[in-house]
Amino acid sequence: MEKQTYISVSTDPVKSYQGIIEYTKSIQIIADMIHCDVMDGIFVSNKTFDHTLVSNINQNTSCMLDVHLMTNEPYASLENYIKAGANILTVHYEAFSKHDDIVKAIDFIHANKTLAGLSIKPETEFKDVRLFCYNIDVLLIMSVEPGMSGQKFIPETLDKIKEIARFRDQNGLNFKIEVDGGVNESNAKSLINTGVDILVSGSCIFKAENREEMVKKLKNK
Repeated sequence: MEKQTYISVSTDPVKSYQGIIEYTKSIQIIADMIHCDVMDGIFVSNKTFDHTLVSNINQNTSCMLDVHLMTNEPYASLENYIKAGANILTVHYEAFSKHDDIVKAIDFIHANKTLAGLSIKPETEFKDVRLFCYNIDVLLIMSVEPGMSGQKFIPETLDKIKEIARFRDQNGLNFKIEVDGGVNESNAKSLINTGVDILVSGSCIFKAENREEMVKKLKNK
């Protein structure tokens, strides 16, 4: 059975509120998901849209919404994003001061019939989050430092993905491996072959002359 690869198209390269709405409407046919990076200006230096824009995207597209919270202590805002239409809601391991609160967040997301994701920064080792992998739907690996679009892919990410994929197979787990940062047509095949299920792509698709063809290239089709 052929491995299914999903493309989660990031809104990061689009600079205006209305531009994001129009862009997501235009790519919803070719995207498997819309990746919404939410930044609070605290966890990362940049600040972007909140749940109101996620809700607006949800009202204007039929795509799955892959919402990535790059926010500090995100538990209090989870309900807002679930109500806004998030299908996958991902929080950062590093955003919590207590590990028990990560479990609490994952349980809350699941209780609201939403897929739960956990994300780790490049410097965070997989061993730090292994125990959470038994109860998540997505593990999002940052292959650049979070907070800025257009960065180059960190090559060492491939070794981390191999370790994660091996752990997943050895333990019979079903969580999806997602990678975000510097994904393009030159590294997509290696990522897929290493075990990645979901590729997040922003600038690569946004700048492509033919966005539909670019999505096919990323899927290695």
